[in-house]
Amino acid sequence: MKNYYSSLLTTSGIILSILLIVLGIILGQFFHLFAEDVDPIIQQTYWVFLLFTLVLVFIVMMFVMSKLLQQYVQPIDHFMGVTYQLAQGNYLARAQIDDGRMNQQLTIAINQIARNLQENSILREMEAERLKTLVSSIGSSLLMFGRSGAVNLVNKVFEETFHRKGEDLMGRTYKDIGLPEDIEIEIEQIFLTEEVRSFQSKVYLENDICHLEVYGAPVIGENGNWLGIVIIMHDITKMIRLEQVRKDFVANVSHELKTPITSIKGFSEMLLDGAVEDPVIQREFYEIMYKESNRLQLLIEDLLRLSSMERGSFEIIRTRVDLIDIVQQSLQIVRTKLQEKNMEVVQNMPECLMISADHDRLVQVMVNLLHNAIAYSQEETVITVAVEKVKDFVHITVSDQGIGMTSDELPRLFERFYRIDRARSRESGGTGLGLAIVKHIVEAHHGTVSVESELGVGTVFHVHLPRDEE
Repeated sequence: MKNYYSSLLTTSGIILSILLIVLGIILGQFFHLFAEDVDPIIQQTYWVFLLFTLVLVFIVMMFVMSKLLQQYVQPIDHFMGVTYQLAQGNYLARAQIDDGRMNQQLTIAINQIARNLQENSILREMEAERLKTLVSSIGSSLLMFGRSGAVNLVNKVFEETFHRKGEDLMGRTYKDIGLPEDIEIEIEQIFLTEEVRSFQSKVYLENDICHLEVYGAPVIGENGNWLGIVIIMHDITKMIRLEQVRKDFVANVSHELKTPITSIKGFSEMLLDGAVEDPVIQREFYEIMYKESNRLQLLIEDLLRLSSMERGSFEIIRTRVDLIDIVQQSLQIVRTKLQEKNMEVVQNMPECLMISADHDRLVQVMVNLLHNAIAYSQEETVITVAVEKVKDFVHITVSDQGIGMTSDELPRLFERFYRIDRARSRESGGTGLGLAIVKHIVEAHHGTVSVESELGVGTVFHVHLPRDEE
């Protein structure tokens, strides 16, 4: 194309040279008219002719130059405009194909460059979208810092965990974004040593505590260039809580088993040693041993039942049952305990309400809820049992006028062996597993159970069961 431009300029120069030579030859034929003996009129006529010729040549040259400009300069302006748009990022810009061989080649070359830039732009956008999707789909908080320690990448999990906006963090250093002090120290160590580090951190977020497993590593480029570091924070709060629940469960089981076994062993040793000869006292010891053995049996049975439920090995046998009849049977089972504390039960229920459920399991649910209400209520108080239809569910409430509990205790109420008042619960013969069993049975029916309570006022249990009417 450079050779083509050179030939073009050479041709244009030759044409102009020929025009000037021809003009010189023509004008040279009239040089003798400038002699002194020539008639002035003839000289005047020649001057007019010369002026006319020069004007005509000027017009012809301007016409030729305009044609040259129109043919070659105007396309260059067009190509410059297209390249400017490409430089501004408009990769959809295209040059118009001209009939000229040179312009056609240049048009094809510019359009090919535009297509390549457009394809590269689309590829970069796809890669950026994939990276964004990958970073967002990571279930852990992610931070990436540049070589200067400034944030250049944040994912949504970090924003949701720490309640920060990513755009507010971009460009700020790790010391300015409000990270816990121990994490800041570890990040600084990674910058200094350029080594992988892993540690745990406890973060206090508003009214909650979050346990994090933090992993930090330097980011190395393809050419071995150190680009910065990446920090990944795994939320292990549930694992920590499950581990704590497991430890509490082992401790509680050990304690609950130890108490009756210690009583039985102590009284039996006293009886075997003959230390007690009074028949009345002996009978009292036997009654205590029998009571403790019954309590031990109930504890083991509840543990086996709860273990079976958690493994999913127990089945819900659904039949058409009358929920009101189930409540009445449950009240009959606990009637003796109600009479012992002179308590009254108020019933707000329809005459009949048929649902699809497991009869024996629901009786167990109602008996556990009633036992709980009796155990934590004062004498001569009232327990209210209500049953009503709510859309596609049946709503059961068991309310008492007991000691109640604080809001901090409510989330743990359905844990195994969790008790509001351990001494009172143990005296009532409870194993501490009743509410955990209630939760499993209700959830096996695809229902929900919740609790509301106010300290010193009472507690209300809400059970929602699906109503499958025929």
